[in-house]
Amino acid sequence: MTKDISPEKKKSRNREIFGWCMFDFANSSYTTVIISVVYCEIFTQLVVPSDPNSANPFQFGNSLWAWALAVSYLFVVLTGPIFGAITDYSSTKKLFLFISYAGCVVTTFLLYYVDPGYVWLGFVLVALSNFFFASGENFAASFLPFLGEKEDLGKISGYAWGIGYFGGIGSVVLATTLGDYTLANYENLKLVGPYTAVFFLIAAIPTFLLMKEPKLPKGIPSQVNYFKEGVNRVVDTLKYASRFKDLMVYLVSLFFTMAALAIVISFAFIYGSQEIHIEAQHKQVMFIFIQISAAIGALAFGVIQDSIGAKKTFNLTLVLWLVVCGLIYYVQDFTAILNAVLGKSWTVQWVFVFISSLAGMGLGSTQSASRAMVGIFSPESKSGEFFGMWGLSGKIAAAIGLFLFGYIQTLVTLRNAFLVVSFFYLISLIINLFVNEERGVEAANNFQE
Repeated sequence: MTKDISPEKKKSRNREIFGWCMFDFANSSYTTVIISVVYCEIFTQLVVPSDPNSANPFQFGNSLWAWALAVSYLFVVLTGPIFGAITDYSSTKKLFLFISYAGCVVTTFLLYYVDPGYVWLGFVLVALSNFFFASGENFAASFLPFLGEKEDLGKISGYAWGIGYFGGIGSVVLATTLGDYTLANYENLKLVGPYTAVFFLIAAIPTFLLMKEPKLPKGIPSQVNYFKEGVNRVVDTLKYASRFKDLMVYLVSLFFTMAALAIVISFAFIYGSQEIHIEAQHKQVMFIFIQISAAIGALAFGVIQDSIGAKKTFNLTLVLWLVVCGLIYYVQDFTAILNAVLGKSWTVQWVFVFISSLAGMGLGSTQSASRAMVGIFSPESKSGEFFGMWGLSGKIAAAIGLFLFGYIQTLVTLRNAFLVVSFFYLISLIINLFVNEERGVEAANNFQE
C-alpha cells in the first residue's frame, strides 16, 4: 500500500517525476531519429558505398551499422556496472547523467561532418554517441526506485516511456523537413545530427533543474579510490546473487529480449525499406503509428503491471512480439488472406505499416515493464549497481544480437535473418516462467548490508 505523504512532499516528488520523465522525452530524439528512422538509412545507403552487383546492394552498410552499435554496447557493458556502483557509493548519479547527456549531444552534433564515403568517421561517431546515450539510460533508470513506492513504479516507468515517444514524434517532425534520402540532397540531410542534438540539449534541461540527487544513508570519504570501490561493490553484489535468485533469472531472460529489441529498433525501417520497399508516404505513417502505439503501450501496460504484476505483464508483451514477428515474416501471405476475406486490395506495404503499430505497442510496453521489474527487485541502496546489471544484461545482449544479425544477413536474406528475433523472444519467455515475482520483491525489501 502506498504510504501517506505530506502535500508538500508529494508536490516535490511530482516535480522530480516530471523532470525524470522529461529525460525520456529528450533522449528519444536520439534513439528515434539517429538509430531507428532517419540516420540509419542515411548511413547504410549514402555514407557507406553500395554494391550494385550484390543481391542486397546495402549489405555492407547494414553490417557496419549493426557492428557500430554493437561496439558501443560492449563499452557500456564494460563500464556500466562500475559506474553504477560508483554513483551509488558517492551520490553522483546526477553528475554522471549530465556527463552522458553532454557527450551524446556533442557526438550527435558532429555527425554533420560525416560526408558520403567518410565511413569510419561515421562509424566512430555512431558508436560514441550511442555509448553516451545507452550509458545515460542506465544512469536515468537508477533514479526510479527513489521516485515512488514499489507498487507505483510500473505507472511511473510507463509515464516516462509514453512521454518519451512523443519526444520522438517532435524530433522526427524536424527531421522530415530535410527532404529525400539522395546524394543530391545530402547537404540538407547532414543537418540531422545538429537538429537532433539541439532538441536533446534543450528538452533535457527540466531534468537537471527539477531532479534532486538521491541522498543515500551510506557515503565514503573523498580520499577513497572510487574506481576500486566501485569494483569492490560490483564483486560484492555478485556475491549476493544467491539472495536475489529471481533477479538473476530475470536478467538472463531479459538478455534475449534485449537482443531482439536491439535488432528491431536498429533495423525496422531498414527492413521496411529494403525488403518491403516502403516509400516516403509509408514511412511517415509507419513512424506516427509506431510512436503513438508505443506511447499507448507503455502507459497501458504500466497500469496493467500494477494490477496483475510485473512478471505477467512482461510475459504478455513477449507473446505480443511473437505474434508480430510471425505477421511480419508472413506479411505477403497475410496480406493475401486479408484481401481475400475482406474483399480488399491492400498492398503489402500498407499491411506492413499496420503490423508495425502492433510492434510499436510491444516496443513501449516491453521496455517499460523491464525497467520497472528491475526496480521492484532492487534494494534502494543497491539501485545503481542493479540497474548497472540491467544495463549489463541488456547491452551485452544488444551487442551479441547485432553482431550476430549483422553477420547472418550477409549469409541469407534480410527477411530470413529476422527469424533470430522471434527465436530470442521465445527463449526469453520460457526462461521468465521460472521467475517468482513475490519472492523477488521480498528479497529486495528484506535486504540489509
